[in-house]
Amino acid sequence: MSLLGLDIRIIGGGIGGLAAALCLSGRGAQVTVLEQAEAIRDTGAGLQISPNGLRVIEALGLAADLAARSMRGRAVSLRDFRQGDEVARLDLGLLPEDQRYFFVHRADLIDLLAGEARARGVRFRLLQQVSEVQPGARPELVMANGDTCTADLVIGADGLHSRLRPALNGAAAPKFTGQVAWRAVIPNVTDQGAEVQVHMGPGRHLVCYPLRDGRLNLVAAQERKAWAAEGWQHGDDPANLRAAFSGFSPPVQRMLGAVGEVNLWGLFRHQVATRWVGGNCALLGDAAHPTLPYLAQGANMALEDAWALGACLAGHDDSAAGLAAYQSARRDRCRRIVETATGNAWKYHLRPGPLRLAAHTALRLGARLAPARALGQFDWLYGYDVTRAV
Repeated sequence: MSLLGLDIRIIGGGIGGLAAALCLSGRGAQVTVLEQAEAIRDTGAGLQISPNGLRVIEALGLAADLAARSMRGRAVSLRDFRQGDEVARLDLGLLPEDQRYFFVHRADLIDLLAGEARARGVRFRLLQQVSEVQPGARPELVMANGDTCTADLVIGADGLHSRLRPALNGAAAPKFTGQVAWRAVIPNVTDQGAEVQVHMGPGRHLVCYPLRDGRLNLVAAQERKAWAAEGWQHGDDPANLRAAFSGFSPPVQRMLGAVGEVNLWGLFRHQVATRWVGGNCALLGDAAHPTLPYLAQGANMALEDAWALGACLAGHDDSAAGLAAYQSARRDRCRRIVETATGNAWKYHLRPGPLRLAAHTALRLGARLAPARALGQFDWLYGYDVTRAV
């Protein structure tokens, strides 16, 4: 199917929406990104671009630019919460040379993708809040101010609270997991090197890794009964974060002492969408498969989705066949990633006792005696190249 001149509207100017704009415009489509904010930007925090997501960045010709804005990850260090002793270390240097791993500030990645999209002729319409999507031969978008517009194809890259997802799947209520997470960016007060550290404690864990500008990205998750709103834009008192992790090691206490502003969000479990496509519409990224932040794959899945969507549309005779192929190519892989992320929480949150001792002993021995095999458990994830597979 030729995408030349196809009028495509993408709802959402985040990582998935911008990557889709690049993948589709690069194949000749006329792409317009509808963003509800007043500017394409993200003031959030860091994220991890693993080798599978990097494949898309490479295919878009942006790998050198990303590397210049990032820090290359060298290891994942799993640590006990009490004194910060290392339980196991996964050496990312054992990955094949072409499988690189980066830490990048979300705002830097957004800026990179948006700048390239503008350079390639993608149009942006800001302050555009979509209230409803009506799939069809020419799907219609209804805006919050009452305006309407149509397109040949509509992509819902509009995140957790997607307006397109219920149009394809009906309304659904996510379930609170009984877990919350805090997010902050602080100075690198512990002089942490280019590694991810996971400090594992009873019912909670803290992840930290450095960014290129001398700061640390923190994400701290806790099991608790008190409900919290979904979405990471909700501010919280840093004292609550410090209290939740008061029993953790001295290095963690130094990091928490440096927190000036912090956001809190409730973690909810969403089902991977049953229908990703229909009526010349398609879901992408969190709109299709929200995931818990325990595998660092949200942005990477969105990048994979974007490439797969463009490739499937271009590789089939009509849009319906292309969209169906896109869903088929993505749904099972994304479901596996989401399920794996969900399963990681209990591994990080084991209470003191025989199970924790056995699990940490197995981690320690596996990482020391067979480091390549310990890292190889992620071959299915990191070794996947969507630019060749789809």
